Amino acid sequence: MLECGVKAPDFSLLNQDGKKVALSDFKGKKIILYFYPRDNTPGCTKQACGFGKLYPHFTELGVQIIGISKDSVASHKRFEQKYQLPFILLSDPELEAIQAYDVWQEKNMYGKKVMGVVRTTYLIDEDGMIIKAFGKVKAADNPSQMLEELNKS
Repeated sequence: MLECGVKAPDFSLLNQDGKKVALSDFKGKKIILYFYPRDNTPGCTKQACGFGKLYPHFTELGVQIIGISKDSVASHKRFEQKYQLPFILLSDPELEAIQAYDVWQEKNMYGKKVMGVVRTTYLIDEDGMIIKAFGKVKAADNPSQMLEELNKS
């Protein structure tokens, strides 16, 4: 996991509509950048729907939400449509951003060691600096946790 106070690595990935999106496109805005393991799994769905439900509060604060997983563009599109998600989902099958943000790690799945995305959320300021980093977040609690963090600052 990257530390607070470092420049957030830029990336350019395809969103759920197949359009290229770069982190640098959002200079001047605060960003919640969250990495999650997989579309349509229970935890990831709770987290995405939580961000969707609180989305008006985030936009009121001028915050852009971006979710990244290694799922395909088509998978993200289905996920977005199924749950009416109002924010950007980026596809990272080559693990470009996932590795740059140090969230591709060894995990223990049912007693077996596997590599995968560790659920992690970063808060990035208007200048592209990481100001908060949360590792191994609880999927259902993460959206309200991020809103609380933003309301503190």
